[in-house]
Amino acid sequence: MELTRRNMLVISSGTALTAALGALPAFASMTDDEIAKITGGADTAEGAITLTAPEIAENGNTVPIEVAAPGATMVALFADGNPTPKVATIKFGPLNPTNAASTRIRLAGTQNVVAIAQMEDGTFQKASANVKVTIGGCGG
Repeated sequence: MELTRRNMLVISSGTALTAALGALPAFASMTDDEIAKITGGADTAEGAITLTAPEIAENGNTVPIEVAAPGATMVALFADGNPTPKVATIKFGPLNPTNAASTRIRLAGTQNVVAIAQMEDGTFQKASANVKVTIGGCGG
């Protein structure tokens, strides 16, 4: 095969695509590693916290997220498809009696958003939502 500019462009594009697609499962394992750092490997139960996220986000740059965690001291938000999965850490104190917060996060594409809450008794609760990020609001 002759090494022309066109061949180099095809080879480098294929390599970049392979690297990008191969990295997606790595982001999910990075999320699991980050969650394990917070929980210390403890089990996480579901049901005590509420994570509200849109089913479809027209703009991945500003996705509204709300979390309500009665009895929690801290909530960490993760996006398992982002290069840096840990998105936010919210600590609750006596000045926030509702133990609820809302924010906007950036998502790199369609992915799961996971909330891990540390409760006052030291246990951990988990909630997740899948957010489909569309381009141009076309729904696809």
